[in-house]
Amino acid sequence: MADDFEKAMRWQYPEYIPVRVSLLPATWIKYRDALQELVARHPVIFGEQKGPRDFDAVGGTYVSGTHVDAWGCVWSNIHTGREAIVTGHPVPTRAAVHTLKPPPPGAGLPHGFMWLRLADLRGFEELMIDFAEEPPELQMLIDIVLEYNLGELRRILQDRPSLAGFGDDLGMQHGLAIGAEKWRKYLKPCYAALYGLCHEAGADVYMHTDGHILPIIGDLIECGVNVLNPQVRANGLEGLVRECKGKVCVDLDLDRQLFPFATPAQIDAHVREVVEKLGAPEGGLWLTAECADDVPLENIEAICQALERYRGYYRA
Repeated sequence: MADDFEKAMRWQYPEYIPVRVSLLPATWIKYRDALQELVARHPVIFGEQKGPRDFDAVGGTYVSGTHVDAWGCVWSNIHTGREAIVTGHPVPTRAAVHTLKPPPPGAGLPHGFMWLRLADLRGFEELMIDFAEEPPELQMLIDIVLEYNLGELRRILQDRPSLAGFGDDLGMQHGLAIGAEKWRKYLKPCYAALYGLCHEAGADVYMHTDGHILPIIGDLIECGVNVLNPQVRANGLEGLVRECKGKVCVDLDLDRQLFPFATPAQIDAHVREVVEKLGAPEGGLWLTAECADDVPLENIEAICQALERYRGYYRA
């Protein structure tokens, strides 16, 4: 299977389309033994299961309550097992940018390391005003975050990974938050610098990014993304075919907004359509499905069955 990920990324005719299913902690908390039994029925996807599972094991910001991260952002969670959201922003004014100190080395590059970090620090509305008015503090803030991220990435790359993974949600449901023009002016140089470091170190780049990103997929490819993990619902399958097929390997995030409401037959049709339109015998496609606790157990089963059925669609 690991070889198929590599072959699909490089269009080297994988035997199978690489497939994955991720289950949120909240999903394990809700379904417990029934979900464990489901997982055991699908070793192709989940691997062989060993030993008992602690269904209530949850850590970090997935625990209900309040959390403060290394940058001083306050995260609030009212649903153990799902991710928190940032409700407290440590740089509420432009004046505060002048005194912002990054955390000590070692905070890593968590999900939301660049674009979302700016929003977490300033607050979404204040950051939108910054991008509209373009005060000098905007570039100052970007420079502080980028310089810290470059330092963290250099430490990560000392271990010589073959694939470096990044996550930053650049889009919203129907469009980019700041528009492509300003994204190219302010953010594209950041990703180009970071991903350029990866390629200099011999590492390929995997980027997860939620939301509508069609206008900048070409830019992300130029920045050095080798595997792009977009959402099908926010971008549309036809748009992703147009912007990605034959240009960048896609680890497609299957339709999470469909999963809670679909029939098993609709899930099967969804996976088949994706494989037929975005896949190819030479590769360029991975498939991933995330299941929260709002997805019925029978639909999780249907997702696994569809992935097992269509992962071999292009086998000779």
